Amino acid sequence: MRSTILAGLLVVLATPAGLQAQAMESAEPFKVGTFQIDGEAVVGLVLRDSLIVDIGAANTELELDSSYPRLVMPADMLELIGRYEYGLKYRLYEIVNDLVAGKRLSGSARAAYVHNVDDVRILAPILYPSKLMNAAVNFYSHACEGCTEEELQAQTRERQENRGVPYLFLKPTRGAIIGSGEDIVMPYGRDRIEWEVEMAIVFGRTGKYISASRAYDHVFGYMVAVDISDRGGRPPGGFGAALDWFVGKGHDTFAPHGPWIVPKEFYGDPMERLHQTLVIDGVTVQEARAGDMIHNIPELIEYASSLITVFPGDVLQSGTSGGTGAGRVQRATGSGYLQAGETISASIEGIGTLTHTVVAEESVPADLSGAQLPPVETYRPPPR
Repeated sequence: MRSTILAGLLVVLATPAGLQAQAMESAEPFKVGTFQIDGEAVVGLVLRDSLIVDIGAANTELELDSSYPRLVMPADMLELIGRYEYGLKYRLYEIVNDLVAGKRLSGSARAAYVHNVDDVRILAPILYPSKLMNAAVNFYSHACEGCTEEELQAQTRERQENRGVPYLFLKPTRGAIIGSGEDIVMPYGRDRIEWEVEMAIVFGRTGKYISASRAYDHVFGYMVAVDISDRGGRPPGGFGAALDWFVGKGHDTFAPHGPWIVPKEFYGDPMERLHQTLVIDGVTVQEARAGDMIHNIPELIEYASSLITVFPGDVLQSGTSGGTGAGRVQRATGSGYLQAGETISASIEGIGTLTHTVVAEESVPADLSGAQLPPVETYRPPPR
């Protein structure tokens, strides 16, 4: 008992006079994102899904109170994620607590560094991850697109008995990753483009051979993702068959992310909470919950980290459900593929919504030699 009292006294004596106890909880849940404010990309907190707090400006004002020790704010999201569990999150809690206690989120007292979400440009949260990993065919309903209910149940039972290991593939980051509001560009002549709404898991700690039981220790948070896919395949001839993952997944703008990231402490267990949907021009074409997953998120993390070391800011997408173009969900266009002018809205409950307009690339430079990826119609007859 005496040693406990003495230890507590030593902590008090070692604390500089005037310093506040560090905040261990946030007065409100928040999300984090990257935003363009006054022409510059800044890292911000998202409160109430409607307010953006420039954390650099907020911290500068907070430190005018000498009871707060000085702490340099991160220059970008990768730095924020890497430092989050090493004290930074508590400063973010302090920023939120100060704003809430001072009633400085609304009205005439609103702080100058608090912005309406509609007044800023939303960028992709992470510019850019060192790698973007994706789970292929990880929902039972996606593995049986276009099946009858009886066929789906039979195939699901068969797959449950022999799940095997996950199938992962990589997508490019810079070029492919875009933020909410940016256009999805269908490459010239590539007219078999599909959509896949997915949960994106953002890693917060470095790890290799991360067991499923420890998986969430390495997670920073979650965001919405869309895996845009080119189903046009390769032209005949040359090496390989029609299936080409680089063609299918690697085009510019094919990896929408965001609109922001929910730190894991404010979301809960995604295997209990996940509810993802995708809407095209008002028609819901995808809707799923985590129970449809073949391999759960901790298993995906274990598998991915058995192949390659994951680092803070790396992203793993957990797969999509049935309802992609392969299922030929009918919309106003009558097409099973995306059409120029359509609007995609991808949502995950508790995180947010990505919204994108689809546009078509109308031409390519005239001086190309012919070694470029050709339009689909040049090597595949149109459907009857």
